[in-house]
Order: sequence, then structure tokens, then C-alpha cells
Amino acid sequence: MADDKKTAKLTIDGNEYELPIHTPTLGPDVIDIRKLYAQAHVFTYDPGFTSTASCDSTITFIDGEKGELLHRGYPIDQLAEKSHYLEVCYLLLYGELPSAVQLEDFEARVTNHTMLHEQMQFLFRGFRRDAPPMAIMVGVVGALSAFYHDSTDINDPWQREVASVRMIAKMPTIAAMAYKYTIGQPFVYPRNDIDYASNFLRMCFAVPAEDYEVNPILSRAMDRIFTLHADHEQNASTSTVRLASSSGANPFACIAAGIACLWGPAHGGANQAALEMLREIGTVDRIPEFIARAKDKDDPFRLMGFGHRVYKNFDPRAKVMKQSADEVLDLMGIEGNPTLQVAKELEKQALADPYFAEKKLFPNVDFYSGIILEAMGFPTSMFTAIFAVSRTVGWISQWKEMIADPQLKIGRPRQLYVGAEFRDYVDIEKR
Repeated sequence: MADDKKTAKLTIDGNEYELPIHTPTLGPDVIDIRKLYAQAHVFTYDPGFTSTASCDSTITFIDGEKGELLHRGYPIDQLAEKSHYLEVCYLLLYGELPSAVQLEDFEARVTNHTMLHEQMQFLFRGFRRDAPPMAIMVGVVGALSAFYHDSTDINDPWQREVASVRMIAKMPTIAAMAYKYTIGQPFVYPRNDIDYASNFLRMCFAVPAEDYEVNPILSRAMDRIFTLHADHEQNASTSTVRLASSSGANPFACIAAGIACLWGPAHGGANQAALEMLREIGTVDRIPEFIARAKDKDDPFRLMGFGHRVYKNFDPRAKVMKQSADEVLDLMGIEGNPTLQVAKELEKQALADPYFAEKKLFPNVDFYSGIILEAMGFPTSMFTAIFAVSRTVGWISQWKEMIADPQLKIGRPRQLYVGAEFRDYVDIEKR
């Protein structure tokens, strides 16, 4: 990683300090400031940590300028097109694509851990029926540590492995049970004879009164949603998981912290915001009005689901997601759904408008995933919960990498203090 021949020089009050520069496999060089405080007695200031590398990692790389997303070096579009979610999970967890035997073994281990401890159903019943699914997931995932004591020792590699598989396996079950609970339907148990995505859809939409067959187009679309959201480098929720785990907290607590962070509308709620925007537009004939508003700098309205904070060109996940969206809409039809009619026409008009092309405001993965989930019948309250299911493997992979890192230290960011200076306490009668 480090190139000892490269250094940066920093001058403070006439004193010069030499800082090592590390060269990554991909991406910009990184100035190592770990000894800066000891040598110069100064901190760096970087709100949001947008210019700070908090760790080194071998898992995911993003080049926002080029529109690239790589998992262990493999482009996301190739993985989404040729692979499937559990194979990508294996890749993220272990660093290499599995052989046929390895994949079969991994899928069997995940499948055999999909059920929840039966006592946990009473935990769900402690929530109000109108509780947000994400609120339920934060509580239930955190409570896993109260039921699975044999996989909470982070210093035991075997227990880390068991915890990893358990969370990937149980998260769809937890999300589906949260959904069923909020709509007043009985829980549907997982089955071992169908694939991961199909199992999730069945647990969400099957009822005891009739048989339920998972449509393969919907299953494939669901698998792609899982795959395309599996990991996204050091984003807010992943950084939260890493910070929580740096204290030595058990893995279930760390993932619950990640879910809580993902719950924020600035992070996991983008596809929900896109759907709400489409409902605000309402009908196809109003699209030109809202496109004009989006171009007006004085109008606070923005097209949600277009452009991306990280990707300055195009979102590499969007092309694959658009294909799935087209397949799902062809299957389900949009004639009776005005929201989906608006989505299709807005996409068409925006892509044909030079303004959006020049500013590289293309539909992103959140725009298309929201369309797909809406067409499948999921309420917007479940969108972020499904995101959490997808991202679990990314959180776990980053957690495992961090725990095994010999440089591991508890996270302790510094601050620029701008409060009151030292002052003596004043007795209450003198104030």
C-alpha cells in the first residue's frame, strides 16, 4: 500500500512536517496524518469525512467520475447480469468467486439458518401494528444477541463466521415478518427448497389460505435489487457499523446500528422519496410542468431519483435495474397504476431533454428500484427495510475485515471546539 518514496510536506508556523503518502490499488493517493497531532499538535478538519479515508479495505471500490463500482475488482454490472445475490455474498465475504462446490455449500448454510428462534415471534407482538418496519428491524436485529449467544464472541473466528451466515440468512425473514405484522397477516415461515429472493417474496406475499407461486421475473428482479445494493464502500451506514464494531460490540448490535443509520431519509430513503415525487406529479400531463420546475434554480423542487452524490457521470447499477424495471412493468402492466405511468413517461422525457444530459442527471438505481418495488406491491414503508436486507452482507463483510485488521483501534474522531472558554461555576443565588 505505502510508497515510501512519496511524502507530503506541511508547513505550520515555519515548522515543516513530512507526512507519508499511501498509494492504493485504485483511486487517489492518501496522506497519512496519524502522527500529525503528536508531531505538530494540530488536527485536520473534515465535516462529513468527505476527504478522509477512515480505513483501508479490499472489498469495494467506487470511481464516481467514471461511474464505476467494483466488488473485489469485479464490475457491478457484470455481477448483476451474470451472477446472483448469494454468489455475490460469497465474493464479498471471502474475496473470490466460489467454485460450484463452494457455492453449493454456502447456499446450504444460508438456507439452513433462515428460520428465527420461535420465541422471537413474541418480540414482534410487543410492537404496535402501525410501527414502521424499520423500527421493528432495529429492535429485532439488536435482540438477536439475546437468542444466539454462541456467535457473539468477536475474538473467535468460527463464531464470526456463524454470525455472518446467520445474519445474511435471517434478515429476509425478519423483514418479511415485520411486513406481515404491520398488515395484520400471519407470519410465513421460510422454505428450504426455493432460492433466496423467491423465499423472501413468498414470506411477504403468501397467505395460508392459498398456494403461492413466485413468478421467476419478479424473483430475478428482487435478486438484482439485493445484488445492486449489496455494498457501497464506506457510506454512512457502513461507517456506522465499523465505528460501532471498533468498541468490540457484538455483531448483531453493530448491524442494528447500521440499520438505524440506513433509516435516515438522506441514506436509505431515496427510492421512497422518488416514489413520493411521482405521486406528487400525479398524472402524465403534469410532467412538463415539473421538469420546468426542476430546471428553475429558484424553485426548491428537485427530480428525486435522478443523478447521484457519488456518481458524477452515471450510476453503473441503473442500467441493469432499468432492464429489470422494464421486465417487471411489462409483466405487471401499468394501465391501472398512474404512478408507474408517470415514472415511465418522466424517464422518457428526462432522458430526451438536453438539460439533464448536460448536467448528467440520469435516472439512478433508486428511481428504478422504487418503480419495481411499487409494481410488486410493496408499500413505501418497506423500501428501506428491503435495502437493509440487501446491504447486510456489505456490513458483515466490512465488519469481518475490520475485526481481523491488526491496526484496529476504537473510533474516536476529533473536533474543532468553538464553545465557551474556561469559566468558574457561579452559585445559583448569584446568577
